[in-house]
Amino acid sequence: MADDRTEKGTAVRRAVLGNAYVDRKNEQTHDFDADYQRFVTQTVWADVWAREGMDLRTRSLITLAIAAVQHDAEEFTLHIRGARNNGVTPEEIREMLLHVAVYAGIPAANTAHRLAKRVLAEEMVEGSI
Repeated sequence: MADDRTEKGTAVRRAVLGNAYVDRKNEQTHDFDADYQRFVTQTVWADVWAREGMDLRTRSLITLAIAAVQHDAEEFTLHIRGARNNGVTPEEIREMLLHVAVYAGIPAANTAHRLAKRVLAEEMVEGSI
């Protein structure tokens, strides 16, 4: 069963975050964090992200909002790229950040806006928009 969850989780993780990110994470995994990476793949990606009750676009927007509220720059920037892979538009990200500002506070939204602008500008330079 764990192998099925690992395969399922890895497939969703690759779809959202991209092959390069997942390959890099796998290459960086050692004995110390192998169990943790397996836990993340199975629990986060197979048990939650792969559920049928919500599409990946919606999950991406929720994840972005939560990362913004937590002031988690690393997760926020990672999941902006994932959200874009899931078809979330810059306009939808902007609207989500307005929601964050109203319901979680201006400081969280300020930081997230700055990060989003940087990541979206990098996409334009890379020609992937």
